[in-house]
Amino acid sequence: MAKKIIITGATGLIGTKLCNALIKRGDEITIFTRNILKGKRELPEAKKFVEWDYRKPEQWKSELNGKDAVIHLAGANLAGRRWSSQYKKIIISSRLDSTKNLILGMEEIEEKPDLFICASAVGYYGDKDEELITEQSPASNDFLSELCKKWELEASKAEFLGIRRVSLRQAPVLSKNEGMIKEMKLPFNLFLGGPIGNGKQWLPWIHIEDLVNIYLFLLENKNITGPVNATSPNPVRMSEFADVMGKVLQRPSYFKIPKFLIRIIKGDLADSITASQRVIPKKLLDAGFDFNFKDVQTSLRDLLIKK
Repeated sequence: MAKKIIITGATGLIGTKLCNALIKRGDEITIFTRNILKGKRELPEAKKFVEWDYRKPEQWKSELNGKDAVIHLAGANLAGRRWSSQYKKIIISSRLDSTKNLILGMEEIEEKPDLFICASAVGYYGDKDEELITEQSPASNDFLSELCKKWELEASKAEFLGIRRVSLRQAPVLSKNEGMIKEMKLPFNLFLGGPIGNGKQWLPWIHIEDLVNIYLFLLENKNITGPVNATSPNPVRMSEFADVMGKVLQRPSYFKIPKFLIRIIKGDLADSITASQRVIPKKLLDAGFDFNFKDVQTSLRDLLIKK
């Protein structure tokens, strides 16, 4: 049966792919967006577009009524700008305030959704060195960890309304010419590619196709609740990731990008970029989710070799 689903952040990397997958399977998608013209241009087959200012729930809360699920992806791009003190405030508000007001809107409607999926990040865990990380592992205390803790706490308030809540702790997403691949590909094309940081750190990752399928899986599997790691079952060390990328692109992988240089460019984001996070998706594996892209080589060949 087709589901009625609201999505925020629908025109981003993940949102666009997810909306197209949902539309393809016959779901009715309502998009909450700051830019309706952009939404209609990028996702013309969506059912409805609602102008969305997350600070003003009174303007859009009625749209939540009678929906099966709300998927909240919106938030300022973590890697979009240098982490200045001002940009950190934008990052915080775009996640905490928007989530808080979505919950407030759901509290005030009669027919509440069955499911609230709220994006989160593996940044929740901070730097764990060699530790194997599952959903039961504790958070750290750096900026991104504290943000994710507060973000998930706001999302968890949906449970007091009788709504199933999932906070999806997403790993860096591998997608063609976007995100991490886009940033690493340029140095490789200039024969200056290599690992970020010292290369010894564990890197969690997820292929965009598997990530979209995880969202679809969560919509149908009612026993999955709370935090869920959206990562490949096979994290790798950064040096291995860079080595495989070099081989796929037929370029050397000798030049490490030192952390001090990343800090100059990205600010405090450098700590999260170079953190060691050996994350596994225990809840998804236990629930029987089948990954299409289990290893880095298959994933990078799929995304980097022209077809």
